[in-house]
Amino acid sequence: MTTSQPSRTDARSSVETVFRMESPRIIAGVTRVVRDVGIAEELAQDALVAALEQWPRDGVPDNPGAWLMAIARRKAVDLVRRRENYARKLAEIGRDLSETAPPEEPSDPEDIDDDLLRLVFTTCHPVLSAQARTALTLRLLGGLSTPEIARAFLVPEATVAQRIVRAKRTLATRNIAFEVPYGPDREARLGSVLDVIYLIFNEGYAATAGDDWLRPSLCEDALRLARVLSALMPKEPEVHGLTSLLEFQASRTAARTGPRGEPVLLKDQNRSRWNRMLIARGIKALARAETTAVGAPGPYVLQAGIAACHAHAYSYEETDWQAIATLYALLAARTPSPVVELNRAVAVSMAEGPGPALEIVDALTGEPALLDYHLLPSVRGDLLARLGRTAEARTEFERAAALTRNERERELLLARARECGQ
Repeated sequence: MTTSQPSRTDARSSVETVFRMESPRIIAGVTRVVRDVGIAEELAQDALVAALEQWPRDGVPDNPGAWLMAIARRKAVDLVRRRENYARKLAEIGRDLSETAPPEEPSDPEDIDDDLLRLVFTTCHPVLSAQARTALTLRLLGGLSTPEIARAFLVPEATVAQRIVRAKRTLATRNIAFEVPYGPDREARLGSVLDVIYLIFNEGYAATAGDDWLRPSLCEDALRLARVLSALMPKEPEVHGLTSLLEFQASRTAARTGPRGEPVLLKDQNRSRWNRMLIARGIKALARAETTAVGAPGPYVLQAGIAACHAHAYSYEETDWQAIATLYALLAARTPSPVVELNRAVAVSMAEGPGPALEIVDALTGEPALLDYHLLPSVRGDLLARLGRTAEARTEFERAAALTRNERERELLLARARECGQ
């Protein structure tokens, strides 16, 4: 049964909206049949074309997602019949799929969730480069087009397209299983999945290059992926930890830019503009992480705890900086990193003063990983300014401005350098 016949424009809009929402599940369901994410995406696109042809004429189905799934799976079965030996493939995909048309919707909704989880682990397989994982995840799970991904990361469309094509080819030629790994493999792969989602969010939260400080659409895509993963893996504390962290960070979005799009630092943000609903969701996700955790908390749970300290404070000065410094120390012990140590220095500067913090930062100046990291001279410049060493601070801010590739951030750093010269 379908709804009343819509206009051609309305029907096309409905197709595009539904496809963007349902494409990850459709691709996941079809991949279970054809065992190739590249072919699965093509078949999902074929279903989209069928909808564009039929919905304007016949009306939008009552369950458009199930309609698209049925068409895509039927095309998948036809493809298997044409390309593979029928008898051998019959044992792999099941007699019911080979002898009957696919149902209008899955008999067990959990099957779709299982397929979606398999797709998450497949697109984030460590055999792919970090850039390829990100592009493929945004394409297949985020529903973004190649031009959209290119705009988001400020790279040529051809570069993104090439990454996606190579990623699909690699998964196919390496015969990567469409499955959720278990044991040590699962723990290792889950870390890759979470890292990709966090990378996507961070690129939206503080763009590494370009004219804009924020790209909210990327934050929204990453947060949606994290929420989906939390629903699919309810017993994984690190999944809830990441979701909590992103909820907390996303809650500050409206306060992070000024009227002209300029960055507003955490200490200067109007906290009444923080989204209380997202903060509440972050608190709940952190509670789930702590409830499901066994043993010491993981890195994302610790980072969520740090974000929670900020969310609970009514002002920058009232923040429990000692607790944040302690959490950063635990994070540094769990996942040693010069960036974590730099963040710990900021917390120490607020809890104990700029002097002890500057000692930590000075110890990091020889770190190769931070050689071109603009936040190192930025933090050092802030500490020097607070100590009254303004000439040195100005030099550090100017160096940080030269290193950043984001125009908004460069303007902020140069403004701070000018303040030190007054």
